[in-house]
This record gives sequence, C-alpha cells and structure tokens, in this order.
Amino acid sequence: MPLYPETPLYRAITTGAFPIIVSLPRHDLDLARAAFEAGAGAIKVHLNAFHRASGTRFGSYAAERPFLEQLAKLGAPMLVMAGQETVPTLNELNALADLGFEGFNVYVDHLQPHMLQSRLRPMPALSSTSTDADTMRLAAIPGAMLEASIMDFADYGTALTPADIARYAHIAGQSSAPVIAPSQKKFTPADMPALRGSGMAALLLGVIVTGTTPKDMLSRVAAFTKAPGAAVR
Repeated sequence: MPLYPETPLYRAITTGAFPIIVSLPRHDLDLARAAFEAGAGAIKVHLNAFHRASGTRFGSYAAERPFLEQLAKLGAPMLVMAGQETVPTLNELNALADLGFEGFNVYVDHLQPHMLQSRLRPMPALSSTSTDADTMRLAAIPGAMLEASIMDFADYGTALTPADIARYAHIAGQSSAPVIAPSQKKFTPADMPALRGSGMAALLLGVIVTGTTPKDMLSRVAAFTKAPGAAVR
C-alpha cells in the first residue's frame, strides 16, 4: 500500500481540530475562491458522477482536467469524489496526486481495488444501507478516512436531529479511522458542538448548506469557520 503524507489537512482531521471541507456544487473557480477565502480547510470536487443534491453532472478526468489544473493554482488542499460506476484509472488517480490532490472519495459500492494502489488517500463513503461490518471493514483500510453519507435522499435538506447525532456517534464508535460528516442534512453553525461531540473528525459542507453563488458560499462557509470550536487554517 502507498504511504500517504501527513498533510496539514490530515493532521487537522486526526488531532481534533475539526476542519471544514467544502464540496463544490459545480466546477467554478469563483466558488472555490469564496470557499477558501471563507476559511475552508479543503475543497472537494467531483468526477464521473451525477450529484443529486446540486443536479450537476461531472465529467471524466480528461473532461474536467482544465478546471482541476486551474483549481490547483489556488493553493487550497484538494479532495476528489472520483466517480460512481465509472472511476479514474490508476494513472489518472496518480495524475491527480501530481496536481496536489490529497485523497479520493467514492461510495463503498464503487470502491475498486486499483484505487487503493494510488497515491491518493482513500476516503470511502458509507451509505444509508451500510452496516457496522461495512464501517469496520472500510476503517481497516490503511490510511483511510470515512465519509458518513448515511442519510436517506428523502431526508436531504431537513434539520439535523438528536437521532442523527446518535447515528454519527455510533459510527464514530465503530470506526478506527476518522469519520467526516457531510451536510446531507441542513447543518447550521449551532449544530457544530453536537457534531463535534458525536466524534466526527470534520464537516463536509455541500450545496444544501453553501448555496450556489460565490456570495452565499463566502458568507455561509464563514459562519461555520468562525463558529466557536472550528479549526483555524
């Protein structure tokens, strides 16, 4: 297995700093600049996927490469949701690493063996049907982080509940790897103490929270990064 560098982002995730990661609703440099200006600890992009929450279809590595090369020039830590049924080749994953990407993300059902041979740190995502056995199996992947994408699509955009916090806490208790909570529910800055207290290692804010304009991105992400307990980049 590859040895992954201990980057500032990974240290923040694994030492309790509780960084804020932002998932772009579309590949737009102005959105990425706004997120980074607001204090995001990393920017996440997508390949080979239809993103249901934003309604955006993202293309292949070859199709999206011009944007990715421009994004890399911003100097923000970067992660990539690598795909669904189609994922990048090993050479493409390593090309992403050459651009400065730190890790890749796919749902557990789309994780292919060659992906674990790349230089990108794995961040497999649990789904709404994942079991404790799935959590423990994925957490055992060397160097892995987990994304707890456990909400039913019908519940997207609704308020976070105590039952959701309990589910996160259960997953964190089962996982030997750090777990990241994505904003499938409509997280608010007031939710941060409960999310952090559940054992989540970072937040991943997507379109449900960030909105779709640079102005909204800047103000909404800043509300999280300036909240008590958020990591200082």
